[in-house]
Amino acid sequence: MIPGPFTYHRPSSVSDAIKLLVDLGDEARPLAGGHSLIPMMKLRLATPEHLIDLQGVDGLKGITREDDNIVIGAMTTQHDLLASEVIASWLPVLRETALLIADPQIRYRGTIGGNVANGDPGNDMPALMMMLGASYRLEGPDGVRNEAATDFYQGAYFTSLEPGEILTAVSVPVPATGHGYAYEKLKRKIGDYATAAAAVILTMESCKVVTCAIGLTNLSETPLLAEKAAEAVIGTSLDEAALRNAAALAEEIMLPAADGRGPIEYRKSVGGIMVMRALKRAAARVG
Repeated sequence: MIPGPFTYHRPSSVSDAIKLLVDLGDEARPLAGGHSLIPMMKLRLATPEHLIDLQGVDGLKGITREDDNIVIGAMTTQHDLLASEVIASWLPVLRETALLIADPQIRYRGTIGGNVANGDPGNDMPALMMMLGASYRLEGPDGVRNEAATDFYQGAYFTSLEPGEILTAVSVPVPATGHGYAYEKLKRKIGDYATAAAAVILTMESCKVVTCAIGLTNLSETPLLAEKAAEAVIGTSLDEAALRNAAALAEEIMLPAADGRGPIEYRKSVGGIMVMRALKRAAARVG
């Protein structure tokens, strides 16, 4: 299908983009890489009268380490993440996840800001950001504020962004040295959303888990943080019983929809399997 008519705007600064969003109101939408919004427009599921293209806005790209955080500009592409030595050195799980997003053509255009900001439960980065303890810098008519990723997602395509606000950067705490990590994703084909996916980061000492966090993708209308499952493996050596217990606890919070990827029980079952695989692979990488 063909999108409905719209007026195109290309601001050169964050303040100009915010002003456009405020002045144009509910009929305006910011445009990052376009891989979520444009398909919805083609299907007439979204019909904005104004598109505000952020490609020309200075200062929204780049990856830097600032003290104990990695700060990533919202318009940084998935390809930029894959090419970054900072990401490879300090946040390898982010690189691993980016490699599993769609295909190279999309990764050249798709941005991290667009991936985390639109509230699509099928996107890979939101659950990862929750697991990593990330926060988002939100800029709007009332100034700048920081929002924890765990507080940002409120429903499918519904976030805590206020009218006129733009997500301008993602800040991720640098994980502990020697941590283990994994992102396990089951999908029907290259480029598809996950049937189920699990992200894990952990530390171990004397073959026992000391810290752990688990994020779940596309297993509810929002990304999930499987806190009880993560707590359950602390102090264990991740033996088979501990892995199965973690999977069962993770499945308890899953609320996937039945769709072309499978019925609810199947998606929950493979979600548990992704949790076990991610825990085992993360443990193998410790140190």
